[in-house]
Amino acid sequence: MKEIIKKFDKKIIDKLDQSTITIMRKTSRIAIRLSFGIIFIWFGILKPLHLSPAEGLLKATVVWLPFGSADTWLIIIGWWEVIIGICFLFEKTTRLAIILLLTQMIGTFMPLVFLPEVTFQSNNILLPTLEGQYIIKNLIIISAALVLGGEITRSKKVT
Repeated sequence: MKEIIKKFDKKIIDKLDQSTITIMRKTSRIAIRLSFGIIFIWFGILKPLHLSPAEGLLKATVVWLPFGSADTWLIIIGWWEVIIGICFLFEKTTRLAIILLLTQMIGTFMPLVFLPEVTFQSNNILLPTLEGQYIIKNLIIISAALVLGGEITRSKKVT
């Protein structure tokens, strides 16, 4: 009797597992794209409106750049993020969104190098501050973008 119950339970679990995997495959790409779209548009638009909590960190990071003021860079980066978000909302522009995102991420990690006193406690790289954690968590965004990019298929040209 126990053998029959085990086999029956295994069949139910296997069927449930397969159904879950199918649902995740069908929804994961759109979920990542929509999440990126919402987050990049939302957080991006806050910058040119001077409502972003990251404004001070961003300005302190770009102040050394040889051209443009910190305020100008705040506006440029904010609109760049909005464009990234908009591109993620459309499947056809996902590749462009990923390229723009990866380019933007270079700047996002700059405070870890240029402002270690702000991003790490006692300049210890094993002890990130809240700002440091905010930046480091972008590794998840990069990883999700890479997964999404790996799922893009090229359309075949009809000859």
